[in-house]
Amino acid sequence: MNIITATVRALSRSRLRRQEDCKRQPHVYQQTIFKSLLAAGCATQFGQRYHFTSLSTIAQFQQRVPLHEYDRLKPYIDRMRQGEQRVLWNTPVRWFAQSSGTTADKSKFIPVSRESLYGCHYQGARDVLMWYVSNYPDTRMFNGKALTLGGSHRPEAHGRIRHGDLSAILIHNAPRYAEWIRTPAREVALCPDFETKVQRIAKQTIRQNVTNFAGVPSWNLVLIKRILEISGKDNLLDVWPNLELFMHGGISFEPYREQYRRLIPSDRMRYLEIYNASEGFFALQDDPNDAGMLLLNDVGIFYEFIPMNRLADALAGSFTTFDTIETVKTGVNYAMVITTNGGLWRYLIGDTIQFTATYPHKIKITGRTRHFINVFGEELIVDNAIVALKAACQATGAQVAHYTVAPIFMDDTAKGSHEWLIEFDTPPTDMDAFADRLDAELCKVNSDYEAKRSKNTTLNRLTLTVLPAGSFYEWMRRRGKLGGQNKIPPLYNTRQYAEELGMKN
Repeated sequence: MNIITATVRALSRSRLRRQEDCKRQPHVYQQTIFKSLLAAGCATQFGQRYHFTSLSTIAQFQQRVPLHEYDRLKPYIDRMRQGEQRVLWNTPVRWFAQSSGTTADKSKFIPVSRESLYGCHYQGARDVLMWYVSNYPDTRMFNGKALTLGGSHRPEAHGRIRHGDLSAILIHNAPRYAEWIRTPAREVALCPDFETKVQRIAKQTIRQNVTNFAGVPSWNLVLIKRILEISGKDNLLDVWPNLELFMHGGISFEPYREQYRRLIPSDRMRYLEIYNASEGFFALQDDPNDAGMLLLNDVGIFYEFIPMNRLADALAGSFTTFDTIETVKTGVNYAMVITTNGGLWRYLIGDTIQFTATYPHKIKITGRTRHFINVFGEELIVDNAIVALKAACQATGAQVAHYTVAPIFMDDTAKGSHEWLIEFDTPPTDMDAFADRLDAELCKVNSDYEAKRSKNTTLNRLTLTVLPAGSFYEWMRRRGKLGGQNKIPPLYNTRQYAEELGMKN
């Protein structure tokens, strides 16, 4: 065991004990965090507006403070970006994580306070390493370097305030000793042009001992393929023979899993899912044998959960009593609401989750509140699409590189249907058989879709549109959304993305 591994294990003992206690009584930790956030909010303009000093219970908080989407918080955030302080948080906020906002095309600027940076984002990262070393005490991960495909940041027009991709903020503020175990060099990791960055990372790291990497699966695939192209190797282990871990998040890993297994052909390669967004580090896979992610209940975030069938009522203000960690149930599709130590108050993050277990509370991400298709009452969510697509690929030997789904609306001559725009890494030998199987699998996982498809009552069988290699990459490049936290939207309730990809009906 090398000295860094031994140090991580030694420093993790007390944290592990705390985490085990948090698993048993998460409501105690959530109540403590709620009170501390409320106390901090009393000294802010937001807290004064909603009279935080007279609040003492979660029920009062839910009744008085409305649900906030980004547009509702934007006026406060704009003032903070101008340099005004004590607006949403009671300490100076110098950094803003720029997110493309997968619910809209415009950028979002999420405040990152010192408390959220160190007490949430970095703490979550430390917890990942803690659990990994605990599960794999023989790891040799720290004998080499961690590769980070970072974003970039830039100054605002006002003093010391900066904005940028979350990964760039984390790299910029990391202690200098982190450079010993991380690659590439900071100036390369923060390069603003994605294609230049990928080229420079590939050249710089190709002869290094990389043992682990982290990030969004799709963008890391771009990097891996560039590395193999430059090196002339067939798989990544020929470049980095000691590679053992990929920590992935941002999008579902399932559509990419087979590609990674082909490019990293090793039984000892490990994959762990993390849930780290611009707004906070929410969950991590603490058990490699359990796909559910442990919800972090002690990192400065107070959680609320809205059953998706009540979301419209919640946004209208007619439903205000949301579930907390004490009342959630497994198998219910929830929209997640957060109050954070970065100054987000009852913020609808836009993700939907389900609890796969309680005590300990474990979750899986099922999609986005606006990434669904419900034009015909079929209520198709991202999780349905992922499960069906995986089954269709397994049945036909296909591998999907990227995809998105759009509705095809009814007209005077035809019923509605869904259009699946897919870029294959390995296409099926029979496209019609693939489409049939995908359609059948959707019926298996979604009873509403099945009912609408029954005898073609409302929906015809899905339409499969095969896109040439590189289509999604080029589309994202045209939109200025390469790399970082940007993601390809898997489902959308209009034809906007299908038409942008050049496939119109």
